[in-house]
Amino acid sequence: MSVRVLLVDDQPLVRAGLRVLIADARDLTVVGEAGTGAEAVRLVREVAPDVVLMDLRMPGTDGIAATRAITAAGGPTRVLVLTTFDDDEHVHAALRAGASGFLVKDMALEEILGAVRVVAAGDALIAPGVTRRLIAEFARRPDPLPRPRGLPGVTDREREVLTLVGRGLSNAEIAAELVISPATAKAHVARLFTKLDARDRVHLVIAAFDAGLVAPSR
Repeated sequence: MSVRVLLVDDQPLVRAGLRVLIADARDLTVVGEAGTGAEAVRLVREVAPDVVLMDLRMPGTDGIAATRAITAAGGPTRVLVLTTFDDDEHVHAALRAGASGFLVKDMALEEILGAVRVVAAGDALIAPGVTRRLIAEFARRPDPLPRPRGLPGVTDREREVLTLVGRGLSNAEIAAELVISPATAKAHVARLFTKLDARDRVHLVIAAFDAGLVAPSR
């Protein structure tokens, strides 16, 4: 099945370029476009996209507020921020609002398509080194991302998997580390999502740090 994508950017030329790019991908489909954050929130309710490619700076309701509204609704739609502003403050704000990934517009086109697929599959597109830096920063802030408290119902094997997720390993790398199949690693990660009420891999990383399984890099 195709991944259903909603394009959100106040520049029509940017949306047109992304639409042409996605049209060439057989597994992706554009199901709508929005030029404001408010319109994006409305369209998510109407067309239920799998992934929203979200710009940050727009008139009226900006991308951060729109992301917060979309993720707070509790639906399956995931938000992938695509912006020209890649400073830490924008990254922090986007993740606090519930975004599952953060991209900059000067990335290669194939990388953008790959990121859409990654986020649609339930993963988060934050590089391990960047993730650790962000976690260390969140620990010093009064308004961090919601973090699961403790590890209720998590088995010893799942704790091992969570530790490796916190270190930034992919499912394939976790499988190699623990000498299990990739499918088994994926199943463990999926159970962790449920048990820890984590939206995506970013929140699993936060849970690992919160539980003391991984120490922030200095």
